[in-house]
This record gives sequence, structure tokens and C-alpha cells, in this order.
Amino acid sequence: MEEEREQQREEKEENEWRLYEAYNELHALAQELHTPFDAPAVLVVGHQTDGKSALVEALMGFQFNHVGGGTKTRRPITLHMKYGPHCESPSCHLLSDDDPSLSHPMSLPQIQGYIEGENARLERDSCCQFSAKEIIIKVEYKYCPNLTIIDTPGLIAPAPGRKNRALQAQARAVESLVRAKMQHKEFIILCLEDCSDWSNATTRRVVMQIDPELSRTVIVSTKLDTKIPQFARPSDVEVFLSPPASTLDGCILGDSPFFTSVPSGRVGSETGCLFTSNDDFKQAVCFREIEDVASLEEKLGRPLSKQERSRIGVSKLRLFLEEILQKRYINNVPLIIPLLEKESRSVTRKLSDINQELSTLDEAKLKEKGRTFHDMFLTKLSLLLKGTVVAPPDKFGETLQDERINGGAFVGADGVQIPHKLIPNAGMRLYGGAQYHRAMAEFRFVVGGIKCPPITREEIVNACGVEDIHDGTNYSRTACVIAVAKAHDTFEPFLHQLGSRLLHILKRLLPISFYLLQKDCEYLSGHQVFLRRVASAFDNFAESTEKSCREKCMEDLVSTTRYVSWSLHNKSRAGLRQFLDSFGGTEHSNVCNNPTATGPSQASVQEKEETKPQLDVKLSHVASGTDSSTSTQTTETKLADLLDSTLWNRRLAPSSERIVYGLVQQIFHGIREYFLVSTELKFNCFLLMPIVDKLPARLREDLESAFEDDLENVFDITNLQFSLGQQKRDIEIELKRIKRLKDKFRMIHEQLILRQAM
Repeated sequence: MEEEREQQREEKEENEWRLYEAYNELHALAQELHTPFDAPAVLVVGHQTDGKSALVEALMGFQFNHVGGGTKTRRPITLHMKYGPHCESPSCHLLSDDDPSLSHPMSLPQIQGYIEGENARLERDSCCQFSAKEIIIKVEYKYCPNLTIIDTPGLIAPAPGRKNRALQAQARAVESLVRAKMQHKEFIILCLEDCSDWSNATTRRVVMQIDPELSRTVIVSTKLDTKIPQFARPSDVEVFLSPPASTLDGCILGDSPFFTSVPSGRVGSETGCLFTSNDDFKQAVCFREIEDVASLEEKLGRPLSKQERSRIGVSKLRLFLEEILQKRYINNVPLIIPLLEKESRSVTRKLSDINQELSTLDEAKLKEKGRTFHDMFLTKLSLLLKGTVVAPPDKFGETLQDERINGGAFVGADGVQIPHKLIPNAGMRLYGGAQYHRAMAEFRFVVGGIKCPPITREEIVNACGVEDIHDGTNYSRTACVIAVAKAHDTFEPFLHQLGSRLLHILKRLLPISFYLLQKDCEYLSGHQVFLRRVASAFDNFAESTEKSCREKCMEDLVSTTRYVSWSLHNKSRAGLRQFLDSFGGTEHSNVCNNPTATGPSQASVQEKEETKPQLDVKLSHVASGTDSSTSTQTTETKLADLLDSTLWNRRLAPSSERIVYGLVQQIFHGIREYFLVSTELKFNCFLLMPIVDKLPARLREDLESAFEDDLENVFDITNLQFSLGQQKRDIEIELKRIKRLKDKFRMIHEQLILRQAM
């Protein structure tokens, strides 16, 4: 009977060992392949100096880690601890960072040296002082529990202020790393709190953001030996050992906190080391537990209950974690098998795709694949211009603010931008044709609202100059000189800004098209050289087309600002006539009241009276309302006064200034209207349309030329064959590992069913 019970016990231990070994393999596979399944594990979370690493060592029964004040853990450390009754000393293997399927046997000092080296390397790295990549260690030891435990970097609570910005950045990085680890639903969170008042939620503040009800969280109060002396009354100890449920904000795993103490000495033969061996350390942990119980009973004035004793000490915590993980292991076995089946099918498909890819690496098939990709790419490009909702706007769309930052803003000489809220759809994340249309609408809105820049008296006088045959003044020429100079300086920057903005929008079509091809399984994965060739050809075409279009627009701007054609520039003759008529009326009253105020206004009015061709008739009409019997002497006098004030006299009268200003405004606005219409038309015709009707032929020509001259390098066939071959070997190994693991879990599942039936 005794032999039968011993045999059953050994079979049970053997089955538990197989189950734990299978979960160790599953955890390693999940870390390597980033697969959605994870083995149950204990994730240790706490602030710096809460005693995380020391507690992990106490749970294991030996010291190995880099402990002390400050940040000592900069990479998570995963420990696959396995009970090995025949291992008198810890047998440790470090999994390779490059290939987790490989492991290297190491001694405890070597592992400690490796961890310290990694911490020092990350501390020196100014860009990335913490890494989420785990250091994975397998340990087999006769005092080890069957646990997978993950020690995380300590959370940091930095002081506020600008001088602490570096530490604040580190705190954000650590918290982000720890939060990502806590997202794994299979992990049991070991939340360490170094406090004597449970209302102070230091680590729980972070943990409860991921596990609000603490349903998978075990709370541990560390450094119990330092807290017991702080309690003055037994009632304080009672509240500390059995905090009210409302204080911990949820139903914590285990129903109550655990309380632990770990001796602070280190193992080693060096000066300052307190323990000569790990056995001494393990024994000291046990003694510390006994002393804590005695101290608590002394403070309380009564013996601890069985329930209270079950929560005090490292050994009680280890037993609880082993039992709860064992239950999760068994309960999760039926769920793991379907996940492994799914992963096996996925890996098999990858292997089939690679075999298919290898079979198409001949010249004819590669050319055909390139031509097919060319057609599919152009189809997606056309779809984006015409409009589609297939690509997610949150990933590929740009608001007008984003577009201005990335593609450049429309800014005039005053440096002021139009508020983006005034532009329709400014807050929407657009791409493709919709984004192109919005940019063009903004261009029309901005340029269409530009007024003629201010004109100074010095500019008018300087523009008068000297004619080649006389030294008189020509105010119509003056107005033309000023208007074309102002217009050229005003509108030329907008031409470059529009080209830059539209080129940015068109270039964005490339990554979106590639995304759509990937989504429809039409993307040439692995052919990066070919894809770069297509991308380069598209970018070069877009850049050259934009440059050519901009040059055509520049020719138009130069022509409209070099020579004034009144039929083109004088678009609003009625407005100018109204301005001069009102001006002429004012000057007429001035002439009546002041006979010496002759001049420019009379000339301007008479130039607009096109229905009366004779100069003497115009002058008699403008003069003062006199009848046609006015003497010839009076007419000749006024003509002399007119010429004296305009042609022969360079003293700029208000009337001359106003005439010049009116003509400049008229010419400037005529140039603006022509520039706006011609620029929009040319960009549509010579930038947008070539993407539709010229790009296909240009791309095909480029590809065919590459196929004829350099097919080997275009598809990088040699490297591709090597890469695919390596991928095939890796996937075949991965498939074998998944199959072996699946068989293990299936066998374990069958044994569990048989045990339940018995």
C-alpha cells in the first residue's frame, strides 16, 4: 500500500514536471514569435527600493541578481524556475537574445555579471535606457518552486520641476514598459507595497489602471521587519494585517495581502558579504520569517491565527503562488491546444507561401510579377485620386494643420497665415484627391483675397524716371511699372508654395497605395529592391512633373508682369471709371473755387470721356460747366495748366498720386485674377493629369528597361533566394516546435481527463 502511494506520488510529480516543462516551452515560444498565447507567469511590479529583486531571490532560494539602491533592473528578467530534486546546486541556462531556441549554461556569478553588464550598457545609452526585451533564464534546483516569474524594472516617482526632466522621462519609460507587461491577461501581478498605511496606494496606482478590481493581483507588503517597530498599539497592527476591504479597492487575489521580509546581506566570499553560501541565505530567510511571527505576536499580545500565519513569510507566498499557477496551468490546457492548432495552420501557410515564392524566381515569372504589380499599383493610385474610404483616415489622413506642417503653408510677404478654421474641411483627415482639392481651394481663398501692397510717394517718383526723348512724366507708365513689380513680388512665392504643397500630397499616394496592395494581398513582399525602384520612379516623375508645371506657370507670371495689355489687365473698367468720376467731380469743384488748381484730375476725366474725341470739347466740358461759347483763350490757358501739372512739373500733386494709385490697383487686380485662373488650370493640366495619363507609360518604360538591363539586381535574386531559404528553414523549425508542443499538451490533456475519470 505504501509502495502504491509512493508510486502515485512520483507519477503526480512526473506529470506536474511535464506540465510545467510544456508551459516553459510555450512561454519561450510566445516571447520569440510574439504569438497571442502566453503561459501563466508571475509578474513582479514595484517601485525602486521596494525590494523586488530581493524577494525574487528569496522565492528562488539563491542570489543571482544586481540589487541595491537606484535603478538596478533595466530589462525584465524572466526566470523559469523548476523543481529538480537531484540538483544540489542551481543549474542555470541563459537563453540567447538572437536565437531563443538556443541556451547557454552559466554559473550564478556569470549570470549576475551578464545582468550587471546589460544594466550598465542601457544606463550609458542616452536614447534607450530601458528595454522591454526579456532576459530569459532557466533554473533547475532542488529548492526551487515550479514558477515562471518576471522581475520588471522598478517604477520611479520623480520630483517635479525642470531640473528633474531627465528622471521624469525615465519614469514615463519604465511605467510604459511595466504597463505593457501587465496587459497579458495570463500574468498574475505581484504588486509590492513598501508602506505601513494601506491608504497610500503607490504601486497599486499603476497596477489598478490595468487591473482595476485587482482580480489577478497579489499584494505583498515588503520589509515587514522594518515596519513592526513603527506600530505603537495592537490595534494598528490589526488594521495593518487585516485592512478593510474598501481600503484596497477590490477583491485582491488571495483575499488578503502577504507580508514578507528578506535579509539584506549578500552571498559571497568578498569582504562585506554576510552569507558564505546560498544555503546560509535560504536558512536566514526562514529565520527571518520565524522572527517576524514572534514580533507580531508580541505586539498583538496574542498568538496569530492560522489564517494570519498563512500570509506571513516568503515560504507562504511561494506556496500560494505555486498552487494558483498549478490550477491555472491545468485549467488552461484545453485552451492552449486550439491556439497551437491555429498557430500551426498560420505557420503552415507561411511555409507554403515561401515555397510558392521560391518556385517563381525564374526570369519570365519575375517579369510577369513585376508587370502585374505595375498594373495593380496604378489601379490603387487612380482609386485614391478618384476617392476611396478603404485606407483608414486615422493612419493616412492629414488635417490642414498637419498638411501645412509637412507640405508647407501659403504665406504672403507679411508672414501671416489664414486661420485654418476658415478653410472648408480643415479639421478632416484627408488624403488623395480630396486632399488635393482642399489644397487648391485654400490656394484660391488665400490668393483671391490678396490686396495690392501699399504704395509710397517715393515709389511713384522713382518710377517716373526719364523718357528716352523728353524729360516729362508719363503717369500711365509709372502705374504699370509699380503694378507689375508689386504683382511679381507678391505672387511668385505662392507659386512655389503651391508646387511644394501639391507635390507633398501626390507623394503621399505612394505609401497609401502600397498599404492597399498589402491589404488585398497584391504586394510583392520580399522584393524590396524592386519596390524601391518603383517608389523612386514615382517620386522622380512627380518631382519632374511638378517642376515642369511650375516653370510653365512662372512663364505666365513673367509675361503678365512684363508687359501690360489693357484688354487683359483692365478687367474692371467700370470700377475705375467710377473712381475717376468721383475724383473728377472733386477736382472740378476745386477748380471753380481755386482757378490755380489745375490739372491731373481734369486730364484723367477727359481721358475717360471716350464719347467725345476732341480735346477742346473734353476740356470745355470738364472746366466749370460753361457753355460752348467759352473763348479760345480760356481753353488754351487750361490746357497749358494741365500740361504744366502733369507733364512738365515733377512736384507730385494729390491728383496725380490718386490717379497713379487707381491705375496700379486696377492693373494689380487684373494680374491677380489672371494668375489665379491660369495657375490652377496649369497645375490641373500639367501636374494632376500626367499622373493619370503619362505615369503608366513612364513606369512601364522604366521597368522594361530595368528588366532588359539589370533583372538580377532589380529583384536581387541571389539575396532573395538566400533570404527565402533562411526563412523556410526557420519556419520549418518553428513548425516542428509547435507540433512537439501541441503533442505534449494533448498528451497532458488526455492524462488529466483520465485522472478525473478515476
